[in-house]
Amino acid sequence: MAHPDTHAKLWELIKDIRFGMLTSRGPDGALLSQPLTAQNRDIDQDATLYFFISKTGEPFARLQADPAVNVSFADPGADSYVSLAGTAFFIDELKRKHDLWSPMAKAWFPNGPADPDLALLAVRIGKAEYWDVKESKMTQLFKMAKAAMTGERPHNLGEHQELELS
Repeated sequence: MAHPDTHAKLWELIKDIRFGMLTSRGPDGALLSQPLTAQNRDIDQDATLYFFISKTGEPFARLQADPAVNVSFADPGADSYVSLAGTAFFIDELKRKHDLWSPMAKAWFPNGPADPDLALLAVRIGKAEYWDVKESKMTQLFKMAKAAMTGERPHNLGEHQELELS
């Protein structure tokens, strides 16, 4: 299991990003993505993200057939990007749905957490990768211009980590 600091760093990068892009494999093998809102208040100790989706939608069927997924988050304004690879599964537990419920979810599921169409999708993160740039845009541009002039790759443009969470 990853160190708790790993979870904290990942959560810090994604907590203010409203939508993640969930990518899964379709029946023909094509990669398909859709935006979803993470319902978490943090990344729990099992490194799991939670989403509400419709049981009658195509993603529900796809994820039952092939649970391998990727969830990506991007905040271009803050120059932070996160890619999470994991395994999807469904939790049919009304208490957990209640615990994760928010007023925003009601727009999609007007009958509340007990809505029969509401599926609680859990994604257990196995691997994560992130890029987090703290330098100003001007500093980044300067380093890239210097690299273009010297023929060398720009260095130290930010923090990049690959993490094993499983």
